Amino acid sequence: MVKKVEENAILLAQSERESAWREMARQVAHEIKNPLTPMKLNIQYMQQALHNNYPNARELVERVSVSLVEQIDNLSYIASEFSNFAKMPEARPEDIDLNALVENSLELYLNDKDVQVTLEKYPGSLHIHSDRSQLLRVLNNLLQNAKQSIPSEREGTILVRVEKAGNNALISVKDNGVGMEEDMVRKIFQPYFTTKSSGTGLGLAMTKKIIEFWKGKIWFETVEHQGTVFYVELPLISESI
Repeated sequence: MVKKVEENAILLAQSERESAWREMARQVAHEIKNPLTPMKLNIQYMQQALHNNYPNARELVERVSVSLVEQIDNLSYIASEFSNFAKMPEARPEDIDLNALVENSLELYLNDKDVQVTLEKYPGSLHIHSDRSQLLRVLNNLLQNAKQSIPSEREGTILVRVEKAGNNALISVKDNGVGMEEDMVRKIFQPYFTTKSSGTGLGLAMTKKIIEFWKGKIWFETVEHQGTVFYVELPLISESI
């Protein structure tokens, strides 16, 4: 009986390790896959601009290149950190200009023919203490989910606002997609829950974990068949005005 218990314990430990590795693999794939589509679309747009000799081609290449390089650096950082014993990337906190970060993140979507993305920045200074790479992942997840929620027959719009709410910064991402059914609302932040035919279902669960780690909050409002608004609230550094 003791031998059998030992064998079962070994099998259980092995099963738990395999399950952890599978979860990690899904997580890595999700984090790397999200920004690739808008990056590809923008490269194709730049190629078209150069091929057709657009008058603003040089300006377009320079502007989009900045966002592409930042996203590539982000992907490289995630990949290298995951390869270090497959652990979650450690936080690298810094003072972040939130308006600039959101604007850079949206740059990849501004030339997307499938959806019109609009940004309303806060007119003053909003600085937070957080990890730039992690916040880029949060924004990538929210933007990709917003885009994927819009049916193909609908003219897609996404409105992103950066505001101040008391001592906090508030980011909202509003889409005109299909919204959520009541049953979905209760599960949306659960790991492995997804409304898509493909995907891991880890994106919003990870987003929530990141925001809460930085003492923030995330919530949403949704109307079925009309759209959804996600809100992210993060504490401001005291000198923000």
